[in-house]
Amino acid sequence: MATRIETLQVTGIRCERCVNRLAATLRGHDGLDAANANLMGQVVLEFDDEKTSRDALVEAMAKAGFRELQIV
Repeated sequence: MATRIETLQVTGIRCERCVNRLAATLRGHDGLDAANANLMGQVVLEFDDEKTSRDALVEAMAKAGFRELQIV
C-alpha cells in the first residue's frame, strides 16, 4: 500500500452544504482513505495509489461540479 496525500484547490465549494455534497461524491471511492475540505476550496485527499489515482479522484469531483483550479 502506497499512501499519497494531495492538496487541491477546487471551485464550487461555497457553503457547508457544498462540502457535504463533495463528501457524498467521494464516499465509497475505492482506495480513498480520507478526504477533508474547507470553505476556502481546499481539498486534502489521502489515498492508496495502488487502488486509485489523483486523476480518478479529480474526475469524480468534476462530474459533481467541483473543478480543480490550475495554478500557473
